[in-house]
Amino acid sequence: MADSKREIERKYEATAGTRLPDLSRVAGVSAVVHRGVTELDAVYHDTEDHRLAADSLTLRRRTGGSDAGWHLKFPVASGIRDELREPLSDTLPRSLAGLVRSRVRGAALVPVVRLRSARDVRHLVDDRGELLAEVAVDEVRAARLTGGGSTATWTEIEVELADDGDPALLDAVERRLRKAGIRPSASASKLARALAETDPGAAPDSGKKLRKAKKAKPGKVEQGKEKPRKEKAARAEKAREEPAPPTAGDHVLAYVRRQTEAIITLDPAVRRDLPDSVHQLRVATRRLRSALRTYRRILDRDVTDPVGRELKWLAAELGIDRDQEVLDARLRGRLDELPRTLLLGPVRGRLRIRSTARRTGSRRRTMAVLDGKRYLALLESLDALLADPPLLPAASRAPRRALPRALLKEYRRLAKRVGHALDLPPGHDRDIALHEARKAAKRTRYAAEAARPALGKPAKRFAKRMKAVQSLLGDHQDSVVAREALRTLAVQAHGAGESAFTWGLLYGREEAAAAARERELPGVWERASRPELRAALGG
Repeated sequence: MADSKREIERKYEATAGTRLPDLSRVAGVSAVVHRGVTELDAVYHDTEDHRLAADSLTLRRRTGGSDAGWHLKFPVASGIRDELREPLSDTLPRSLAGLVRSRVRGAALVPVVRLRSARDVRHLVDDRGELLAEVAVDEVRAARLTGGGSTATWTEIEVELADDGDPALLDAVERRLRKAGIRPSASASKLARALAETDPGAAPDSGKKLRKAKKAKPGKVEQGKEKPRKEKAARAEKAREEPAPPTAGDHVLAYVRRQTEAIITLDPAVRRDLPDSVHQLRVATRRLRSALRTYRRILDRDVTDPVGRELKWLAAELGIDRDQEVLDARLRGRLDELPRTLLLGPVRGRLRIRSTARRTGSRRRTMAVLDGKRYLALLESLDALLADPPLLPAASRAPRRALPRALLKEYRRLAKRVGHALDLPPGHDRDIALHEARKAAKRTRYAAEAARPALGKPAKRFAKRMKAVQSLLGDHQDSVVAREALRTLAVQAHGAGESAFTWGLLYGREEAAAAARERELPGVWERASRPELRAALGG
């Protein structure tokens, strides 16, 4: 696995004559230490149609400096990127090739831009000599390696926060730079600027326009995420700026496109084994399949059904890893709830051995799926569907006419399954029926979430109620799966001469938890199925 580093930096415009102000006057900075000039030589790789650059990813092979090697950068937020590094080699390391596969597919990665920089580095340090941030003045020479070999030169300033540094320092440095007349860069990265300024089809003065372009002042950012209040404001502003698609077909295609992009974006997160990444990828897959099935009067099912079957396959494969993760967390939590006097035998050790063995196997299988031809063919099929959407006549209708009909059809299917489950006596058959109702609740919830931009608050409230039903039924199903695992653990412990008491105790608790969920279901369902909610949707 490649080494990973969180990079938090800001870029500023400069010229050969730009002089840095005295940054030792920035609060918290005790000294500015000049580290000299380093020559850097980086060759950036991408597909011929620049698929990585289109998603703000950069892949380079760089020599010079203390971190020579292969670098792959993923955007996290404005001014924040995750950089993955591999040692210098003549060919692209397999680990990095895998991380861009969902975007590259079968296309070749070729050198597209070469950047040679003379980097003049200064370290901002505190009173103990600890590094706070690095300030670099880069004299950049860019050469396009495809399409005519155009060149460009510019000067820029980079301010990069030290590991575990306080982002507020970047604000303080920026205020000092602005007072000196230095303004933020109009380009997010050197590669983006190089591609823009060496584009053979660009106007002769495009580089000057880029350098003069103004950029909003960056706000304070926490490491890895914006502050929730700012995120909410940004989403609200975006919603005001982007009206709902004019037709039902446009609306459904926009949702399909968002989920497809989510799958492609989450692929490298799963490969990096980031927290919750498998779950999120599986959710995007299920949402997409749900949309194709729910809105089959808008998108021709002769085209979408084969894609849906492949999405079902992918979700099932991802479920092996995800379900094991959920089960492990549940069983560990149940053990944590017990007093130590009830933990008889090596229960934690046995659970750990079981979890490690199964997790290793499921992880290996997930990676095989993502590297397989079938998965890449699915991504190509999604691209083809979006490039030439199989729209039916109903797609031309207004969203408020076409979408509620499909949504309420899903609701009626759910209502039938819930009623059937409640009519059955407790036991195996009811467990199966409740699991089928859970799947219907999830599909109904996803359908409501997909319709929310067009139907507004009624769809939001409806989705919230469906989520409550789904969550309750999901907890019930998790209990069913946990009981099966607990019985297996008890049998294994007994066979090894260990006490099976603790596993039996947990089995009983899970049985009681499932019974409690079954008692709660009628009330939760009654609240979720209120007629006024359906009436607000037009049903």
